[in-house]
Amino acid sequence: MIWLVAEDEADIRNLITMMVQVWGHNAVAFENGQKVWDWLDAIEHNTYTDPLPEMILMDIRMPGKRGNEVAHRMRKLPALDNTPIVLMTAFALTETERQEMIARDGVDRIIPKPLPDFEQLREILHNIVTQKQKSP
Repeated sequence: MIWLVAEDEADIRNLITMMVQVWGHNAVAFENGQKVWDWLDAIEHNTYTDPLPEMILMDIRMPGKRGNEVAHRMRKLPALDNTPIVLMTAFALTETERQEMIARDGVDRIIPKPLPDFEQLREILHNIVTQKQKSP
């Protein structure tokens, strides 16, 4: 299973990438939203030939495009329309902001930073993948 990780803080990106690998998955990491946006261009133009991720974990506030903007675009691509998308943020969101991102941008879950511990995070993310696979 391939997981996409997009996080502008190098230490956090490296830590999450390492955790994903310990959990038995391959990780594709991006350091900002614009790089993910460019990757989506390649998918849209059929120039990206590697397997697509089965889980997407992105920071909300990144340079270039924000995680929720990228998620919104992903939901418009048939190849990614049913891929779980989880956003992370260190900033406090109101319940209205959270619900708007979930409804408008197709986000499956928003996780606050600091992230849960290793085992809790693994369980949360794997449960989201399982739930998404069961939904039509």
